Amino acid sequence: MKLTRVSFLALSLAAAPAFAADLELSLTDESVKGQYNLMTGRDDLQLGAGYTYHEGSRHIANADFHAQGQTALGNLPTTAGLGARAYGWDDDDHGDGGAVGLGGFARVNIPTVPGLSVGGSLHYAPSILSFGDSDDMTEVELRGSYRVIRNAEVFAGYRYLNTDLDGRGSRDIDLDDGLMAGIKVFF
Repeated sequence: MKLTRVSFLALSLAAAPAFAADLELSLTDESVKGQYNLMTGRDDLQLGAGYTYHEGSRHIANADFHAQGQTALGNLPTTAGLGARAYGWDDDDHGDGGAVGLGGFARVNIPTVPGLSVGGSLHYAPSILSFGDSDDMTEVELRGSYRVIRNAEVFAGYRYLNTDLDGRGSRDIDLDDGLMAGIKVFF
C-alpha cells in the first residue's frame, strides 16, 4: 500500500510542472511533502496545493489561497501574502479532520548576498474553522533559501503542524514537525 501512495505522489509531482509556477519537494526525518503553486511571486494572487505523507500512515493535504504583493522590511525587498490554507488529514491511529487556517507568509531577500532569502509562514484555525477530529490547528514554517541557479533553489528550515483533538480533553498531536530540507524549481 505504501508503494501505491508513493507512486501516486511521484506521478502527481511529475504532472505538476504543466500547471505550476513553482514546485517544491521537502523532507523531514519522518515525512515527505510536495507543494506546487500556480502563480509567481509577482502575481497579485497565490493559489497552491500540497500533499504530505508522514510515516505511520498519516496523510495531510492542503489548498492555499493568498493575496500577495511586493513590499519592504526596512530596506529589504519582501514578498508577503495574507489569506487562508485549508487542511485535511487522515491518520489510522488518531482519526481524521481538517481546518481552514487564516494567516500568511513573508519572504525577505538579502541583497548583499544574491540568491539568499529567509522566510516563513503562520496559519491558525480556531475551533470554529475546524472540523472532524480537529478542534483547532496551528502551522508554522521557517526557512532559509539559496537560489543555486536561475530556476532552482535549495532550502532548509523547520516545519510544525499541530492540531488539538476534539472531545479528548487537552490532547493534541503534532501532525508533522521537524527540521526539513528541500528543493524548489521555478517554471
